[in-house]
This record gives sequence, structure tokens and C-alpha cells, in this order.
Amino acid sequence: MFFSHVVSFYFLLNLVTSTTGHKSTNNLPNQKIPNSPKSTTNKDMTFFSDIPTESPPSAESITDSDSSSMSSSASLSSASDQRIIEPHIGYKKVLVTGGAGFIGSHVAEHLLERGDDVVIVDEMNDYYDVRIKESNLSLLLDTYGKQRVSIYRGDLCDDDFMTRVFEETMPQWVCHMAARAGVRPSIQDPFVYIHSNIKATTRLMELSHKYGVKNFVFASSSSVYGGSKSTFFSEEESVDCPVSPYAATKKACELLAYTYHHLYKLNVSALRFFTVYGPRGRPDMAPFKFIDRISRGLEIQQFGDGSSSRDYTYITDIVDGVVRAIDRPYPYEIYNLGKGSGTSLREFISLVEKHTEKKAIIKQLPDQPGDVPYTCADVSKAACLLGYRAKVPFEEGIRRTAEWYRDAYAKKVLQITPETQANGLSRAASCVELNNESMNAMKGY
Repeated sequence: MFFSHVVSFYFLLNLVTSTTGHKSTNNLPNQKIPNSPKSTTNKDMTFFSDIPTESPPSAESITDSDSSSMSSSASLSSASDQRIIEPHIGYKKVLVTGGAGFIGSHVAEHLLERGDDVVIVDEMNDYYDVRIKESNLSLLLDTYGKQRVSIYRGDLCDDDFMTRVFEETMPQWVCHMAARAGVRPSIQDPFVYIHSNIKATTRLMELSHKYGVKNFVFASSSSVYGGSKSTFFSEEESVDCPVSPYAATKKACELLAYTYHHLYKLNVSALRFFTVYGPRGRPDMAPFKFIDRISRGLEIQQFGDGSSSRDYTYITDIVDGVVRAIDRPYPYEIYNLGKGSGTSLREFISLVEKHTEKKAIIKQLPDQPGDVPYTCADVSKAACLLGYRAKVPFEEGIRRTAEWYRDAYAKKVLQITPETQANGLSRAASCVELNNESMNAMKGY
């Protein structure tokens, strides 16, 4: 069975590479960008967020400074206003895969806070300290109780296990946030990524169409854009040349998702996330690592000359986009979810220094294979079809994340252990070891 999925993966890659120069698979009939749909909920994220509530912007309200990020708008200009989907109002039971992880736990928290029930499926792998994931689950259970939070621990590729999950819970909305993360580790062991990303997503879509799921939303990645030279990465770009196995698996999932929509009319939204950061973030990601190491006076590694740039997107903005996609079941769409502007690595380090009040000790290293020099999202499609708009400026996001770090980790509840090297296969580099007090301190973010 596994071999057949590997063969399917290579077939998909051959299909992708044979279409160079064609539009991406998300090019359904062109659509007009009308005014944004009215939101049925104007409430902002309620966890660690104090941003004033804002209504979604209309197409006309976007300022001149945003106009360059609207470059793909013209290609969506031929369909009727009826293409816009009004949000589904009312109670939902949502299956959230990866619900113990960074993004998944925040999505689950928001859904529960607004009144939905959540079914979490997570294999609890040890890519980073499993106790962080256990803490995220404890937060949800302690706050909302077992009546509203169902937790299943297991492999999404296990057909018997996943069939039991669907039989017992009968979810009608699926939010697939689980994946094997990491561009660099995927180069060392691509087969883990084929299993965890392609095979798991296929299994979930197969069950979703069989059990009548109304909307299937899943996490793709900005890494599919590879070495794009565009100023703003648009969903209309060809993404036929991934530069890492991780990116290739995400592109393959988008292709498979279109196939399931075509064959079974499964409503699918693929969300290309742009570098997500914030409280409860993954310890292998640069925002956490830099805040942690600079705070403790330890050396950080800077790959390249510091000019590389990323579209860093704060967690509450990402969650807002995910929930909007859950509530609006389009037949098949791909969306960028990002801030819409880039920040250089040099500026990133400078802001961490400012908000930790410490000077970074920097070891400069060559660029790493698989990394791209620049990412920046064109978010016009998500703005107009979902009413999405990122609200948190990067410096404010770093300030909040540094504050969370101090509260959750730095009040003498952190056990410092010798630094370890990532083996790139099953576990990310860990710079901290958590004790019970620090687990408790993480709650509430």
C-alpha cells in the first residue's frame, strides 16, 4: 500500500513537471473580485490578542500602498458576484488534525471559544518536545472539557483508526493542519514526508468524501513557490518547480485535492501559509529560537548575509484566515495567507534584540539548500473571497511573542540543557527542556 502511494507521488511529480508554463491547478473559471462578503462575526481572536475589531475590507477600500499586492486581481475579473460565499452561521463539529501542534491548537481554541465542538487527531510525533503538545491539549481540555473536545492519538495513515474516528464523531467540517514540517529535514529523509503529508492527506480526503464532509480545509505552504522572482507571490503563478521534498509534497496535496473535488464534488480550500509565528510557537522555528537564545546570551546562526526576507505572519491572523475558510465552503480554491510584506533576516534579528533587550551573538553561515531568498504573499484573493486581512505588524508580533516567552519560560521554571544538534529526521533541535511548572506557565496563551 505504501509503495503504491510512493508510485502515485512520483506520477504526480511527473505530471507537475510536464506542465511547465501552464497555469496552476487552481485556475478554475476566472472570477470577478467584488466587494468582500459581510462577516457574521466581527470578534477578533480572544486569546493573547488585544487588536481592535475591524470589519473585512472591501476591494475599493484597499489603499494605494496595497495596490501592488493586488496584481492578480485582473485575472479574477470575469465571474459574477454570486461566486462569493456567505459564511455558514451556527454550530459545527470540526475535525482538526494536528490539533496538539502550534497552528492546530490555536485553531481548535478559537473554534471552541466561539461555540463549536472539536475533534482533535494528532499522532504526537517527537519532531519537537512532545510535552509542548501535551500542554496544548491540557489547555483545551481544562478550559472546555471532554464534552466538547474529543482527542484521538494515532497515525492519520492508519485506515482502521481513522475510519473509527469518523464513525464515532461524524464531523462535517475537516480542518487538516497536521503535516511533517521542515524544508531542510525533508531533504535528508523525503520518504517520511511522503508518508506523513501525501498519504495522510489522501486518506483524510477519501474518508471526507465517503462521510459527506461539507468543507475540507487544509494547510499548504508558501514553499510551493520555490525560487519565484515575483514581488508578490500570487495563487495564479505556476508552482511546478518545488525546490525541496517538503514543498513537493504540499504541491502534490493540492493536486490530489483538486482531483477529489473533480471526482466527488468535495469542497476544498488549500491555504498557503507564510512563515507563521507567535506564542506557543514551534521551538525549531527561527522566531522562537532567536528569542530564546538571544535572551539567554547564546549564539544564533544566521544563514546568508541577512538580506533574505520572509513574510512573517502572526498566529492570530493565520487563525482568522483558517476559520474564514472553514466558514465559506467554495468548491475548490487556493489562498495565500500572509501579512503581505516581507521582513529581512537582519531586521528580524534587530527587532528581537530590541524586545529582549539583549545583543545577539551571531555566527554567519552559508545559505542552506532548499531555502528560498524571499517570500511575500499577494493576499488579494483571500481578502476578497474570505474577507481576510492581516492586522498584526511584525514588530508588534515580536513584542507579544517575546513577552509570552518571558512569562512562560523565563520565570525560573525553565531547565536549561546542553544544546543538541538536529538530526533532521525525527526530532528538531531543542534548546530547552520543560518542567511541570513551565508547562503550567504556558497555559493561557
